[in-house]
Amino acid sequence: MPTWLFRGNWYVAMAIYHFSAKIISRATGSSALAAAAYRSASRLHDQRLGRHHDFSNKAGVVHSEVMLPDGAPEQWRDRAQLWNDVEAAEIRKDAQLAREVEFAIPHELTEAEGIRLARDFVQREFVDQGMVADLNVHWDIGSDGSPKPHAHVMLSLREVSEEGFGAKVRDWNRSELLTHWREAWGNHVNQRLAELDIDARIDHRSLEAQRIDLEPQHKIGPAASRMAGQGHESERLQEHHAIARANGEKILAKPGIALDAITQAQATFTTRDLALFVHRHSEGKAQLDAVMAAVKASPDLVALGKDGRGDARFTSRSMMETEQRLEQATATLDARRHHGVAERHVERALAQAAKRGLDLSTEQRGALEHVTSAKGLSNVIGYAGTGKSAMLGVARTAWEDAGYEVRGAALSGIAAENLEGGSGIASRTIASLEHQWAQDRELLTDKSILVIDEAGMIGTRQMERVVREAEKRGAKIVLVGDPEQLQAIEAGAAFRSVTERHGSVEITSIRRQGEEWQRVATRALATGRTGEAIDAYAQAGHVHAAETRHDARRDLIDRWDKDRVADRQASRIILTHTNDEVQALNMAARDRLRNAGALGEDISLTVERGERKFAPGDRVMFLKNERGMGVKNGTLATVQRVNHFRMAVMLDDGRAVAFDIKDYAAIDHGYAATIHKAQGMTVDKVHVLATPGLDRHAAYVALSRHRGTVDLHYGHDDFVDRGRLVRTLTRERGKDMVSDYAKATEQQREPQPVSTAPRRGMFDGLKLNRAPIPIPEQPSPLDQAVQRYGQAAADIIRMKEQGFDPLPHQRQAFSRAIKDIDTLRPGGAEDMRLAMNKDPALIGEAANGRTNRAIQAMMAEGQIRADGIDRADRFVTTWQDKARHLKALERHGDSDAVWTAKQDMHAMAKALHRDPQLESLLRNRTKDLGLGSQKGASISQGLQQWFDRSRSRGIGL
Repeated sequence: MPTWLFRGNWYVAMAIYHFSAKIISRATGSSALAAAAYRSASRLHDQRLGRHHDFSNKAGVVHSEVMLPDGAPEQWRDRAQLWNDVEAAEIRKDAQLAREVEFAIPHELTEAEGIRLARDFVQREFVDQGMVADLNVHWDIGSDGSPKPHAHVMLSLREVSEEGFGAKVRDWNRSELLTHWREAWGNHVNQRLAELDIDARIDHRSLEAQRIDLEPQHKIGPAASRMAGQGHESERLQEHHAIARANGEKILAKPGIALDAITQAQATFTTRDLALFVHRHSEGKAQLDAVMAAVKASPDLVALGKDGRGDARFTSRSMMETEQRLEQATATLDARRHHGVAERHVERALAQAAKRGLDLSTEQRGALEHVTSAKGLSNVIGYAGTGKSAMLGVARTAWEDAGYEVRGAALSGIAAENLEGGSGIASRTIASLEHQWAQDRELLTDKSILVIDEAGMIGTRQMERVVREAEKRGAKIVLVGDPEQLQAIEAGAAFRSVTERHGSVEITSIRRQGEEWQRVATRALATGRTGEAIDAYAQAGHVHAAETRHDARRDLIDRWDKDRVADRQASRIILTHTNDEVQALNMAARDRLRNAGALGEDISLTVERGERKFAPGDRVMFLKNERGMGVKNGTLATVQRVNHFRMAVMLDDGRAVAFDIKDYAAIDHGYAATIHKAQGMTVDKVHVLATPGLDRHAAYVALSRHRGTVDLHYGHDDFVDRGRLVRTLTRERGKDMVSDYAKATEQQREPQPVSTAPRRGMFDGLKLNRAPIPIPEQPSPLDQAVQRYGQAAADIIRMKEQGFDPLPHQRQAFSRAIKDIDTLRPGGAEDMRLAMNKDPALIGEAANGRTNRAIQAMMAEGQIRADGIDRADRFVTTWQDKARHLKALERHGDSDAVWTAKQDMHAMAKALHRDPQLESLLRNRTKDLGLGSQKGASISQGLQQWFDRSRSRGIGL
């Protein structure tokens, strides 16, 4: 049974992953003929033993095929001939005869799709590597009536030629090869599921690698299930139930295990998510009920209230505390003022940039001023192609001139490379940084500036670790990214949360595209109006439909090739969603170059993804980081020289690199790439092949990489018409945070005992912070007002604690303190009351003159209040503008544009469901939104129903 994850507005099933390998050996009494007969449900004659193995009555085998590598004898397509020849080639009585690989096929697929999935994988990973593969796909039905599809693959162990079997290939026994197969199967399945628009995923990692303290369970085949049903014992079935029972006992002893597991990839979850997980990791109804009860009663389970669908949502206390630590660390950094850059350094950096022909725009200058301010935390949101890296390059010059050490980091190697190439900031992956820090190497200092690019792709846990390290070392952090581009793989949307809480400077003027209409289209992509962008490119002749995806791929290559011939100096890339499509496009593009005589002599090399032909002139992509060579996962290059052992390339940044294939084989052709690898990339011309697995975040990235042109291709077998294409490319898949349900979370937290204040009363405490910030030597007027506020509050609490009413002079002192704070910061007293009510420790600190943390908390509350009102105003204004635009389109009878506009508004309404704070603020603005009384319905639901009313009576705005 699958586990379900919630990501933004969509549910995704985590299908069960199973991939195992074992050796079929005579030492255990096994026969290759018997094994092959059983797995293929056939009758085979064993020449060595002189007997038949007959399993022809076995049910459930839906596909059976012997797949041969190039050069293998054709007679081996006869299963009996193949495995008799295998037996004959082995002399030893304990000989290893074959390797069997078994893997589960997602039951969401049809039989035909499941067979195709298995065949493609077996061909690429086994047959193309020289192995003979006997593939059998079983589509068994379990006792609960659900399908349990899986595949058995028996593989030869010897090299093959037209004469037969040769020596055994020892490299096929390497343990790292099994690791590669496991990961490759997981990637292969997930790519195909996304391609077929099926919301299910598998995770190839072991439970240990996922930091889940549970034992992985064996897959139970139909034979074991039948034996159990007939009252017979099955060792495999017994072990399966024993592991499930042991896992259930582990969860009973420590219910937090289940919560940590569920929140690996999602910040919040539903009761259904929990039930499905517990069903997988328990044995029998009695234990399932007990485990469910234990997890529900766990103090680590935190209820968050209901989401926009009306489903109760939960999180783990660990996840909530991670977000709280992130909040504390960012608040501390935001309050620090230790990293100022004198104006002369900034002016000198701008002058040097101007000499190079770089003049920053007004927005870029504003961002430069923001990141070079004294604050310990600076956030920059920049639309794709707005020149973020150019601005950071000028900032780097100013920082270094002022004596700071500047470092860059990003989630992926290619993003780090792009940051370094665009800004000159020495950069590496975050994982590499964390590894160095764990070894007490390359530690940050109070003179360090850490720039984190593509911050929207970083999960909450990793962001918290990095930010807390910077806070501990006194460093400054600059977060740069776009929350609307590709989402974090791990749980949470940390960058979005940090920018909402602490503010950011935005760069919205697109500079990458040369033509104004394309810059407008990129802004539309950045603001969720994907349909508008696609319409703009369609009107300009850059959206191309074909009958099938195959035809669309051919048309794409035709246009790519004509453009290559017409403009040989331009840089270009082909983008699509899956690795399978990337490989097909790479081969098609390379064939065009070969036919045009643009490539040198082909050399066949066995690289990580199989056998490939490379020649001088070929475009290649590196697939793994290798610091010694100076390449990253995603680095592009052109082949200069190649032989069977060594390759020399020219990287796109102008560096020459040479390497031995035996030392580095993580390389493939580089004409096409996945969209995920393209985030941060800039080229002159782009061609995109659309497939059903895309969403609006991927569409934004894919359609904004170009300086000159982008062409979007699709097939009618994937998308019936352009409307369906737009619907797919506007799907919202943003991730949520625990703090998105902050109001409900506050209600769920238990009061914490604090020595300086009563547990209940005027400042009932909810949260403790533990990182006091040193106060300035000379208190400011605000520091003094906050101290007086703390002293007055402490006096009143002390009187109430003793059972007395506060004295008149105490009330007067409190009133004066409120007035003083409000004079210095309008609304500040109410913000201070809220902050101290959440964290009563602030009262004692402020009363004793340690006011920094109280001021910081007060400012945070004020920012939350101001941001909420501002966001509500922006939402109302945007909705009214869209409604008026829709009305105008309806008057002109433009049905396609009307449909696109409605989809845009519908997506905007749906996105409200994960923003309870904004929902609450909008309840007082229903008239502005054209809504009447909601009668218990959410604003999100009301706006989604708005279209039906608008059709019948027009738009009343």
